[in-house]
Amino acid sequence: MDKRRLCIALAAAALLNGCSFAPTYHAPPTSIPTTFKESGPWQLARPADRVPRDAWWSVYRDPVLDHLEEQVAAANPDVAAAMARHDEAAADLSQARSGLFPTIGAEASVERQRQSDNRPLRGAGQPAVYGANTVDVGIAYDLDLWGKVRNEVAAGRAAMQASEADLESVRLSLQANLASAYFNLRGLDAQQQLLNDTIDTYQRALTLTLSRHAGGIASDLDVSRAQTQLDTARASADDIAAQRALFEHAIASLTGAPASRFTLAAVTDAAYLPSIPTGVPAALLQRRPDIAAAERRVAEANAQIGVAKAAFFPDISLGLDGGYQSDTLSPWLIAPNEMWSVGPSLVFTLFDGGRRAAITDRARAKLAENGAKYKAAVLLAFQQVEDNLAQLHHLGDEATKQNEALIAAQRTLTLSMSRYRDGVVSYLDVVTAQTTELDTQISALNLNTRRLLASVGLIEALGGGWSADAASSAPDVQAARAQTHANAAKARVTDAAG
Repeated sequence: MDKRRLCIALAAAALLNGCSFAPTYHAPPTSIPTTFKESGPWQLARPADRVPRDAWWSVYRDPVLDHLEEQVAAANPDVAAAMARHDEAAADLSQARSGLFPTIGAEASVERQRQSDNRPLRGAGQPAVYGANTVDVGIAYDLDLWGKVRNEVAAGRAAMQASEADLESVRLSLQANLASAYFNLRGLDAQQQLLNDTIDTYQRALTLTLSRHAGGIASDLDVSRAQTQLDTARASADDIAAQRALFEHAIASLTGAPASRFTLAAVTDAAYLPSIPTGVPAALLQRRPDIAAAERRVAEANAQIGVAKAAFFPDISLGLDGGYQSDTLSPWLIAPNEMWSVGPSLVFTLFDGGRRAAITDRARAKLAENGAKYKAAVLLAFQQVEDNLAQLHHLGDEATKQNEALIAAQRTLTLSMSRYRDGVVSYLDVVTAQTTELDTQISALNLNTRRLLASVGLIEALGGGWSADAASSAPDVQAARAQTHANAAKARVTDAAG
């Protein structure tokens, strides 16, 4: 009969151990469009194509950019900070998991004690001074009947997964910032080259005007206008140099290098503008690490409700304690000195002034908050994709028209210069044509830079090459961390050698 009762008790404990008060988790529902509105006719429909997973920036076919992007993960302190936050979340998860296992402790003490002569209920034969030598080992195990520990583990796991996605979000943001700064710098290099060529042209025009003035053909006004054009172009070149320095300094910081020791050579070749495959809108939820992080925080808040509800029920634990106690050191560890205790313990809060109810209400409110943040992240993701698609679409059309305008402006300048040499028009017509042609060329270069920036923005909005299907497991994160530390050490050695 006793065995039967024991079996029934163990079966009941096993059933209760599977109990959980966390609500059944469902990701917050969101409205997903079937197509991207701003994709435009310029984009090829290739839904199977993907941005490269490990190095999305390689689509630009720029080895300098490739090298710079590799330095972001290796040396950028923001990435290191995000990695440390992930380590914190992983440690919190390990701490929560420890509650699933029994706690084992040991104690040993060798004491000499004196009790009061006037101690209440002291026996007449009890000595005033005695030894108390104890060695003890105890085991305690929380049955977790209400799922408190298991929900803490689930919440910790979701928090760690969110931190992994946060780490990828930081990397993606920094990589996109670097690419944007790099293409801005390259755009300024192209403008600098244009202004250098323009200064040479304006210098020749001033020389021509001075020659005509010496021959009595051109007036002082023509010389003054030619000199003004030349000086304005030189001032613009100095302004471009100042702007370029700022982007160069930004690139240095992003790659973990002091700005004072970082120099990037000018590149004037036209940058390659890739075609970015967007895929279907529904895939965006699996391709954005920030959305993944927001969804995992909803799951974390959902599990925390189970933790809060479990506090309304008693904590039941099993304890086993045993050892030896004696008033002498020898003999000590012998059978007559044995002591032990075994049995369950129950702790139940009868009244707390509404504290547990308030904690549960807070957990529900946190779930609602994180659910709203998740929906906001999804809406922002679609907005960012549509924004950059619209930029690429309409800037592409604008670039076509701008190139036509540039051809017309160059022809106008050629005709104006020819007619000025022939003495048909004044130098004012040449100045007007020069200004128009330079402004049109600068606008064309700015458009190219804006299209490159929009393509970077689109890749970032699409999540780069990240995918929830390939999210890092704990061993993968450990390997990535080791590689990051190795890269950082290598970068320090290289910097010291330089």
